[in-house]
Amino acid sequence: MKDETVFDSTSSENSDSDHVPIQSSTKTWQLTSEQLASKYQTDLEKGLTSAEVKRRLDRDGKNELETKKTSKFVQFVKQFNNSIIYILAAAAIMTFLMHRYSDSIVIGLVIIANAIIGYIQERQAGNALEKIRELLVSKNFVFRDDEKLEIDARDLAVGDLVNLEAGDAVPADMRLISADNLSVQESVLTGETNPVEKIEEAIPDDKLPLAERKNMVYASTAVTKGSGLGIVVATAGDTEIGQIQDSVENVKEKPTPLMQNLNSLGFGLSIAIVIAAVVLFIIGYFIDTYTLPTLLISVITMVVGSMPEGLPASTSVVLAMGTRKMTKRNVIVKSLPAVETLGAVDIVNTDKTGTLTKNEMTVQKVVTPNHVFDVTGVGYDADGGVDFAGDLKLGGQTYDWQKDEHMKKLVHIAGQTTDAQLHFENNRWELNGEPTDGALTTLYRKMTGEDPEVDEIDSLPFDSAFRFSARLADFEGNRVLMVKGSPSTIMNLSKSDTDKHYWNDQMKNLASDGLRVVALAYQVVDDNLEEIDKDKIKDLNLVGLVGIIDPPREEARKSIHELRMAGIKVKMITGDHPDTAMAIANKLDLDSVVRAITGPEIDAMSDDELTAKIDNYNVFARTTPANKLRIVRAQQANGHVV
Repeated sequence: MKDETVFDSTSSENSDSDHVPIQSSTKTWQLTSEQLASKYQTDLEKGLTSAEVKRRLDRDGKNELETKKTSKFVQFVKQFNNSIIYILAAAAIMTFLMHRYSDSIVIGLVIIANAIIGYIQERQAGNALEKIRELLVSKNFVFRDDEKLEIDARDLAVGDLVNLEAGDAVPADMRLISADNLSVQESVLTGETNPVEKIEEAIPDDKLPLAERKNMVYASTAVTKGSGLGIVVATAGDTEIGQIQDSVENVKEKPTPLMQNLNSLGFGLSIAIVIAAVVLFIIGYFIDTYTLPTLLISVITMVVGSMPEGLPASTSVVLAMGTRKMTKRNVIVKSLPAVETLGAVDIVNTDKTGTLTKNEMTVQKVVTPNHVFDVTGVGYDADGGVDFAGDLKLGGQTYDWQKDEHMKKLVHIAGQTTDAQLHFENNRWELNGEPTDGALTTLYRKMTGEDPEVDEIDSLPFDSAFRFSARLADFEGNRVLMVKGSPSTIMNLSKSDTDKHYWNDQMKNLASDGLRVVALAYQVVDDNLEEIDKDKIKDLNLVGLVGIIDPPREEARKSIHELRMAGIKVKMITGDHPDTAMAIANKLDLDSVVRAITGPEIDAMSDDELTAKIDNYNVFARTTPANKLRIVRAQQANGHVV
């Protein structure tokens, strides 16, 4: 985001006794609410005026990412830019000069037909992508002229006061001035799969990586829970995602392997034909069998006959057929040669979440004081139907959990401490809420066959400061405080006789399998207790740990196997922790030996060093978008088609 360093741009009408001076080196996340209002000349209650919004939009433009558009004429002319076409054009000119008009017309038609096929394909792909972009336009609520309005995200201006709610797409880069239990999914920018808890307070540090700017939200991310209010500090190309797009668009376009081969063929043919023509002319001239005009015609005829007139047309037809087949598989091909490039690929870089995995957090292990259980079923819906499938397994045998007091309490706490809701839509289960809560809701439904009914008296939302959430409810005739959170935190709040050695060992075992570990505990409290005081939570009964993971897709395992059999290497690029990424890679048989490197380690390498070492790794963890671009460039520098 360009607007990270702040300059005092306050106009004279805002300069009063309440004005808070802003140093020129101050970062946006360091500003107080009053300083933000001063810098962006925004009323923190009423928002901008309509007149001011119009002035800023006229100055800055719409809040939409502009892609570099090529004119139709240039797009059409580009279809003629390869050496084979040059040779055919030369042949058409020669045949025309020899008065063989029918031949020159045929060759000309071949050239034009080839260009038309490529042009039409690129236009169709471009139109399809444009329609997809139109569908992705979001709406957001803003405060303007002391009114709350719903507008298109593209109409936002710098300084706008935007209201955020769970489920909203963040429309621009914003500095939060209010955050109520707000969490934002930032994986598209940071690669971190877990939602980030947001705050409204200023952060004093002047150097913060994007992932640690807890009072900032960024365009292209999404609100998963809570609500907030933010001031727009950057729009369109000035946003973080806009700068990433700009860096990608500025990557120099390289010819595809097919075009490289065709250009090499064309150049080689040109040299060979010229040499043959010169040799033939010299021999004919010294033998003195033909007159000079006849000799010239013979040489030109040989040159024209050597031209591969049908090659461009046949190549375009074959590529068009491939494009048609890809389209039937819902793949948009932007240019014809890209079809052949797909066949030449020797490295496939893939994301983890939602691509190699289901993007549906699932409880796979449950640990109680007595047992370690396996939970069957994958994702929110294991069988692809409406019923939740899954059993509790102990030693490979189905376990009747209702006879186990610890499991009964654990299942109940899992259902009572979750705020997630699952609804069946478009033939699949959709989650509204936190992924971890979705996993606990699914566990409850698998065990009971019912939706959890939360009988809440009071609740305490999760906070990164104390790393747990709590809910007060009545259960089996008692008032019970149920707590869910970080295992280490919950253990510290548990009774003194808790077997911490046992729980620490179990926690390490779950973590070594790449599972995210959540602890569940409870405390029977006084029947008159109505409010939760986090500072008084202690002497908890730790009932168990749950191990959660985003499970691998079975179809991904099959695809990776087929790619490996074809000699294509598969590399995983993710923002997840290296241990989690490697656990998934091993489960998918990504390679015989899995080696990981992290984004910070990549940042510490020079381009030459990265190019030399890049082929040693098949898992790239904790990566940023900038890391991903460097990874691809390093692979290409080693001659790979990526």
